[in-house]
Amino acid sequence: MEKSKLLERENLELSKNINIWHPYSQHAVDKAPILIDSAKGASLYTKEGREIIDAISSWWVTLHGHANSHIESSICQQLTKFEHVMFAGFTHKPAINLAEKLLSLLPDVFSKVFYTDNGSTAVETALKMAFQFFYNEDPNTRRKKVIAFRGSYHGDTFGSMSVSQRDLFVDPFLHALFDVEYIDPPILGFEDQSIFQMETILKKQQSACFIFEPVVQGASGMRKHSVKGLNKLICLCQKHGVLTIADEVMTGLGRLGPNFAIDMLNVFPDIICLAKGLTGGFLPLGATICQEKIYSKFFSSERKKAFLHGHSYAGNPLACKSALASLELLDSKKCVKQRKFIELQHEKFLTNWIDHPKISNAYVLGTLLCIEYKSLEKSSYFNSFRDKLLNHFLSENILIRPLGNVIHVLPPYCIELKQLEKIYRSIEKTLEKDL
Repeated sequence: MEKSKLLERENLELSKNINIWHPYSQHAVDKAPILIDSAKGASLYTKEGREIIDAISSWWVTLHGHANSHIESSICQQLTKFEHVMFAGFTHKPAINLAEKLLSLLPDVFSKVFYTDNGSTAVETALKMAFQFFYNEDPNTRRKKVIAFRGSYHGDTFGSMSVSQRDLFVDPFLHALFDVEYIDPPILGFEDQSIFQMETILKKQQSACFIFEPVVQGASGMRKHSVKGLNKLICLCQKHGVLTIADEVMTGLGRLGPNFAIDMLNVFPDIICLAKGLTGGFLPLGATICQEKIYSKFFSSERKKAFLHGHSYAGNPLACKSALASLELLDSKKCVKQRKFIELQHEKFLTNWIDHPKISNAYVLGTLLCIEYKSLEKSSYFNSFRDKLLNHFLSENILIRPLGNVIHVLPPYCIELKQLEKIYRSIEKTLEKDL
C-alpha cells in the first residue's frame, strides 16, 4: 500500500480514538475529528500534508497565529526558572508585569486584576465579586438578581450558564441555574425597547449586576448592538447602583478594531472579563479586572469579607509570560497595521456581496466578518444549514465553524492576503450554488 494511503488510514484510526469525548460533538452522527500534526501562522497541517486555513483562530484564541516564535521564546525563558507556584500567599514577576500591562491598555478606571484559567471562570469570578460586593455591605441585601441579554453566551460552568440564553444548550440543567432577568439587546433601531425593559427591572432595586457581551454577542450568532443603546443601559445601571460586567472574552484584544470593545463606549463597566486570545492561544488564562470601588468592599480587617475564591492554576507564570509576549505583539505597529489590513479586505469583499439574495444580514467590524444566510428555519445554532456549511468549508480546507446559518471569519492577525482570498472564494461558492 502506498505510504500516503497508510498515513491516511493511520490518521483516520487515531482520529476515531474511542477514549476521547470531544466538546460540542454528537459522535453518533459527526464525522471523525481531523488529526492535526502541526500548525504555523494561520494554517493547520495534517501528517499527510493537508493544509487547513484557520479562519476562526481555533475558537478565537490564536491571536497572532500558530507557533508564534516570540511567544514560544517567552515561555521557554520562564521554563528555565519555574513552571508554577500557588498564588495564595505567593506572587511572581510575570503576574505582576502582566497586571501592569493590562491596566496600561485599559481605561484608567480599572485598578485590580484577578487571575483564573478560562473565560467561564473569569465570568464566574465577576459574578461572585458582584454578589459579595453587596453582601459585604449588608448580609441582608435585596440585591441578588442578575440582568443579562437574551441570546447571550458567557460559558459552560453553572454560573456562566445561568446568565446565558436559556435554550437547548442549558435545558438539562435548568433546575440547577439561578434566576436571571433578561432584556432584549439594544439592536440598532430597537434600543428603546431594551432601555424600557432595563428601567422596569431596575425600579425593583433587586439587581446586583448587569452582564453583557459588549457590542457583539458571539456564540448566539454574532449579533451586533447599538453602541449608543449600550451606553444608555450602562448609565441606567450606574444611576441605580447596579454593577456592570463586560464579558470581553471574545471581543477583546483588538478583535473588533480597538484593543477592547469597551473603548467604543462613553461610559465604562465596573468589571471586565478576559480570556481566549489573552495568551495568544498558547496556554489557558483568564483575568477578571475591576475598578477600585469593587476591591475596596473586600479590603477589611474582617477575614470573612475577603474574596474566598481561587483556582489551582491562577496566575500561572508560563501563561502570564505567554500573555505578556502576546500583548507586546498586539501593541506593535505591525499588528495594528495588519488588523486594519484584515478589516479593509473584509469590507472590500462584503461590498460586492452584501446585497446578494441569499444573505439576510452581514457586516464587518474590525477583524470580524459576519454573514447570516436566509433560512426558512429560525436562526439558531441548530439550524440544519449548519452542517452543510461546515462540510463545504472543510472540503475546501478552511476551518469555519458556523453558528447555525451564520458564519464568521475572525482570523489570526498574521493571515496573508492569498489565504483571505481563498476564504472569500469559498464563501462566494456558498452564494453561487446550492449546497
